[in-house]
Amino acid sequence: MKKTIYVLNDGEFKRKDNTLHFESEEGKKYIPVEDVKEIVVFGEVSLNKRFLEFLTSKEIILHFLNNYGYYVGSYYPREHLNSGFMILRQAEHYLDDNKRMNLARLFIQGAAANIINVVRYYQNRGKHLETELEQIQSLVCRIDGCFKPDELMAIEGNIRDNYYATFNSIIDKEDFVFHGRNRRPPQDRINALISFGNTLAYIAVLSEIYKTHLDPRIGYLHTTNFRRFTLNLDVAEIFKPILVDRHIFSLLARNMLKASHFDNKTNGILLNEKGRRIFVEGWEERLRTTIKHRDLGREVSYRRLIRMELYKLEKHLIGEREYSPYVSRW
Repeated sequence: MKKTIYVLNDGEFKRKDNTLHFESEEGKKYIPVEDVKEIVVFGEVSLNKRFLEFLTSKEIILHFLNNYGYYVGSYYPREHLNSGFMILRQAEHYLDDNKRMNLARLFIQGAAANIINVVRYYQNRGKHLETELEQIQSLVCRIDGCFKPDELMAIEGNIRDNYYATFNSIIDKEDFVFHGRNRRPPQDRINALISFGNTLAYIAVLSEIYKTHLDPRIGYLHTTNFRRFTLNLDVAEIFKPILVDRHIFSLLARNMLKASHFDNKTNGILLNEKGRRIFVEGWEERLRTTIKHRDLGREVSYRRLIRMELYKLEKHLIGEREYSPYVSRW
């Protein structure tokens, strides 16, 4: 199975015959290209056109994150599954207000349903989250009454505010107190984890979009504009509660991440290199985790589940089958 390569330190990429070669202060590393799905770069790296041409021929995406762990951009090889027909269908559903809002509402409903399941999961384990759960359920009832993207995003924001209010009870650690969402840069350790995890989720969905006929530049919940990609942001909303947030809760519950894994910068708090390494190793393990799919009756990984979500979206766009977002069952 192909894997994601995370580059956390500085160095230089080269092509060596049919092998990826990375040289850093830690030494030289050769990576068989057949084993690589994508490369995520955190450090300062240098590379040349020959290396990029090699990635293109092997359909390997290269993602760049800055020192704060924020997404900078991707080297997105020419779309080998590019479909003019699908682009037209995506554009049609974006330009038609009713069709666009239908999809946008479904993305939020899927995200909200997974949020509710996360809260219930911890409530069933003795956490007192009744008030927040009731508020979230009340807000969900208002989603169908939204007919403009701004109204929908406002409801989504309120749902997440109530959801984030459960984090301190769920985590219950003095070194990880959450005072609400803030970003760019994060002002506490929980915000640092959420931002970092969300970025990895956006990248994971983007890489799966590359394996479909969909164009990542045309989203529905997030406005399509001069920003490079938006569809991955839409689909990631569904999976962030069950992948990113559950991953954060798990790492902290097992004491795998501690205060020492964060650095206090002049204007924020960020994961340091060791903390990032722990997070991404667990992240990849979570994406490989399998669950029994209700419709297929067999085990599928969470990464495969993301791809299947995109296939469902394709079928919706071409009028083959109405889209229904994935909702977890625990």
